[in-house]
Amino acid sequence: MLHTLMQSPWQSDLDSLLLLLQPGDDLILLQDGVTAALQGSAPLARLLASAATVYVLQEDVTARGLIAQISTEVQRVDYTGFVALTAGHPKQMTW
Repeated sequence: MLHTLMQSPWQSDLDSLLLLLQPGDDLILLQDGVTAALQGSAPLARLLASAATVYVLQEDVTARGLIAQISTEVQRVDYTGFVALTAGHPKQMTW
């Protein structure tokens, strides 16, 4: 399953999201959700400890001026990579 986090982790139900993540799932951080990938943040530590692979949309990181603050432990993808993730997961959930 592909999960998309579009809201700040401080304004979303991160606990429920983490409970639903399974091995083989992917999570992409979009819009204000990219703040979950801030280096050293508590949400980032929780996401990286989950069973999912975590991605962040580079264009949203750039738009928010966060390039230098995003953890290198999160894989950055462009819109083409986002489309590939979407095409690879018939089931999706938006947070």
